[in-house]
Amino acid sequence: MEKLQLNFKSFPYLNSSRLQFRPLSESDVNEVFELRSDPVIMQYIPRPMAKTKDDALEHIRSVQSIIDNNQGINWGLTLKEDNKLIGIIGFYRMQPENFRCELGYILLPEFQNKGYISEAIKTVLHYAFEILNFHSVEAIIDPDNAASERVLLKNGFVKEAHILENEYWDGRFLDTVIYSLLKRNFIASV
Repeated sequence: MEKLQLNFKSFPYLNSSRLQFRPLSESDVNEVFELRSDPVIMQYIPRPMAKTKDDALEHIRSVQSIIDNNQGINWGLTLKEDNKLIGIIGFYRMQPENFRCELGYILLPEFQNKGYISEAIKTVLHYAFEILNFHSVEAIIDPDNAASERVLLKNGFVKEAHILENEYWDGRFLDTVIYSLLKRNFIASV
């Protein structure tokens, strides 16, 4: 079996019962800034916080570059009745040779605890397994991120590993926990 061939030149718009999945655009700068500058949202994401709207624009451009180079795919999440960005979900660190990728997501606080992330996860997992033909999807989280752990377990992910102090960020060594879902287990749960 050869490695997966990924091509996102024609952006894959997706839909679920309440959500639309579209590309990020520079017009999303205010919402991306809100997401990436909020210390509560970013507390479990070891990446630089946006300090200015230019930082948010740079993030949007970086996401687009990753898509253009077929290295990953991110969707802006919106409610069906409104094009305003409420979150971002996507696949990072794609390993086509291993048929594996990493899932990541972020959601504005006023939309949390309403089932939107689970709905989005199910939609993008279907795309990953059925359209892209990945064998497994992983999610790497901070061990203190109980909300993310709950949503992953609810969506069929299993804990693979707890790695001690494997990431250095902001002057500290951080643990990471890896959750994963195999295609056959996703298909069996649908």
